[in-house]
Amino acid sequence: MSGITYDAGALIAAERNDRHVWALHRRALERGLVPTVPAGVLGQGWRGGPQAQLSRLLKGCRVEPLDEARARAAGVACGRARSSDIVDASVVVGASARSDLVVTSDPGDLEQLRDALHVGLCLQPI
Repeated sequence: MSGITYDAGALIAAERNDRHVWALHRRALERGLVPTVPAGVLGQGWRGGPQAQLSRLLKGCRVEPLDEARARAAGVACGRARSSDIVDASVVVGASARSDLVVTSDPGDLEQLRDALHVGLCLQPI
């Protein structure tokens, strides 16, 4: 594992002040890791308002843009996995390229995408 990527479930858990997510986040930062949040994931987790806990988490993260190349790769992943969830696919594509651990509340869908792409990807359910 070289890094860590959060999916929408991790962001929602952080906003609920989930101790497990905050402990993972703290350990990542202590190790000098900057967690990645794909832009689509941020869109899924952001609902407006102050969202103080989520805003605090994001200060220590890098938001990964969904550019044309990543969008195409995510589309290919969806096609191979017979999935329509482009955000989950962007999580798998980006995290597998970086060899990141993915903190997720939805390991089943991510496993389906991972297996369809034949990539190694470690998932940390929350």
